[in-house]
Amino acid sequence: MSGDDRPTLQAPDDDPWLWLEEIEGARALEFIERQNLATLQQFGGVAFERDTAILAAIYDRSDNIPYVSRRDGFLYNLWKDAANPRGLWRRTTLEEFRKAEPAWETLLDIDRLAATEGADWLFGGASTRAGSARVILSLSRGGSDAVTLREFDIATKEFVADGFVLPEAKSGAEWVDADTLLLSSALGEGMATSSGYARTVRLWRRGTSVEQAPVVFETTPDHMRVYSYVDDTVSPQRIWFIDQSDFFNFRTSIGNTSGATTKLDLPSNIWMQTHADWLSVKPREAWTVAGRSYQADAMLGISLPAFLAGSRDFTVLFEPGPRRALQGFSWSGGKLVLSILDELRPSFEIRTPSPSGWSRERLQGLPGIGVVDVWSLDTHESESNGDLLANVQDPLTPPSLMLIERGVESPEVLKQAPKIFNADGLVVTQHEAISDDGERIPYVQTGPAGETGDAPVYMSAYGGFGLAVKPQYNSSLGKLWLERGGTTVQANLRGGGEFGTRWHDAGRYAGKKLSHDDFATVAADLVRRGVTNPKRIAAQGGSNGGILITNMLVRYPERFGALFCTIPLIDMRRYTKLLAGASWIAEYGDPDKPQEWEWLKTYSAYHNAKPGQPYPPILIATTRRDDRVHPGHARKMAAKLQAMGYEAWFYEPAAGGHGYGKDNKERAGFQVLGFQFLKEKIGWRDGEA
Repeated sequence: MSGDDRPTLQAPDDDPWLWLEEIEGARALEFIERQNLATLQQFGGVAFERDTAILAAIYDRSDNIPYVSRRDGFLYNLWKDAANPRGLWRRTTLEEFRKAEPAWETLLDIDRLAATEGADWLFGGASTRAGSARVILSLSRGGSDAVTLREFDIATKEFVADGFVLPEAKSGAEWVDADTLLLSSALGEGMATSSGYARTVRLWRRGTSVEQAPVVFETTPDHMRVYSYVDDTVSPQRIWFIDQSDFFNFRTSIGNTSGATTKLDLPSNIWMQTHADWLSVKPREAWTVAGRSYQADAMLGISLPAFLAGSRDFTVLFEPGPRRALQGFSWSGGKLVLSILDELRPSFEIRTPSPSGWSRERLQGLPGIGVVDVWSLDTHESESNGDLLANVQDPLTPPSLMLIERGVESPEVLKQAPKIFNADGLVVTQHEAISDDGERIPYVQTGPAGETGDAPVYMSAYGGFGLAVKPQYNSSLGKLWLERGGTTVQANLRGGGEFGTRWHDAGRYAGKKLSHDDFATVAADLVRRGVTNPKRIAAQGGSNGGILITNMLVRYPERFGALFCTIPLIDMRRYTKLLAGASWIAEYGDPDKPQEWEWLKTYSAYHNAKPGQPYPPILIATTRRDDRVHPGHARKMAAKLQAMGYEAWFYEPAAGGHGYGKDNKERAGFQVLGFQFLKEKIGWRDGEA
């Protein structure tokens, strides 16, 4: 293969590397074997082995927090450590959990199951029914999104003979009663959307084959997916059917086991949650209804029976501001919990409905800085008494897991994560860079106090899908970067959700290029402030962040010393044709529409890469079992850059799904490989900041 610049913006489909999209193709696997060998020979030496062992031991610590959810009076947890790399599914009581060393009852040993069946099983979750010992387990091969469904009996700790079993597919199941499931699955002819998710909901009764299960709800193939859930907070139970046309648009209907009966008269871009006879909604755009106008991102509440009867007399439960946004909302014990970021400071409100109106109170006892997450302890709202869990942390303070009983009591610390790294002399500071169009871009810097002009900096960001990134306690970066004298920077780019829908939309579609400008602006601001110089800046991004990192390579190469691109999306010409790619059109656009390709091509780094440029070294890593973002993105970009003569390294382990590994050791090795590469390429020897 000659080192030309194909594919190009002029001939975007002239792609000599298409054979690398064959996930298990013989030629592709040979390419991967050669690449892995070269990468591990270069960066997988003694220091790699040492740091992998250090990081794996951290992930395997017995005093890490076991995160739990409650059902039928028990707290359930999946636990992984060195002795149980795939995990133990287990449970205990709240009384036991309060102890320093709780007694756990093991329900399923995933390692033993994998060994017995000779399968690469990982635990993918459980669909449960309140009051029942029967559950539907999801088992994933190597971490893929596609799962096998199997019925399991918690009481006997065995799979149910002749129980529900579904072969591997992207699937989910909801219990209707002891003998009936609502199945949302892509398995079967005509059952998948173009995104690879379920196109139908089927009613599957015990003792019948899935082929006999009647379709009770469906959508068109061009929509993203359909799914359902069963609401047991009312009697008789209420069944909800959701037709999700894309990532941000939903049509919701109420129905029964025969299908949908009433479609809710709401705009498709409203997010909603229900509890019993109450409805809470958040519109993504300004909305005028029944003569009243509501802001985008406001939280609105109404009686569901009144709404169905034609009332649109909503109560405003939350009003956003320019840099004040609702991050999430959920019901717990009949109370609506609102999670808010105000200038990136967390706060929480509880709104409780009644026939006389909605009461309001602040959740007390939680810090107003750092990272705070709050969620219901209970899996099923029908069982909830309002108990909440809270997780509190910051870049230098390990997480604390707290219990807030009935949502109003003072938080009680249940578990405290260990201090993984020495934080002496380190500080956390917040800054803002001014992007090219004048927007203020926040970022958090952690590291030694003072500016040296030569700090080894690890930058990261995401900037997509309305997801807010938060400065959490990161064990791997803390131990292997901060403790050794380095500095970390996390940027809040447009495209995220830190400041609501307007912040997301600014970095969506054609605005994705702005999101990338934001990241480059932060890198320049670090130099302007005297923190470091460009050759000492290492940057990492994954998934949507893979577009970000490869755009730093081709658009801002002078601002970085080395780049680490993980499980990435890169080829914006063909992304809709690869695995789940069509589901992301609402974030990026459709390359098959000429007017949308006009903006997509501005940040399709696969097409913008050209020979003879001052590109910094890059390591591109993915996993073969990623059935969400196709590994072909990473493979093709590495091959093209190498053909042009650039220093581009590649790594692809066989398992891991859309993540860094199927167990703690694999996850540690993936991360350490990236650290070793970045450190070498920015000229940093550990401890010599």
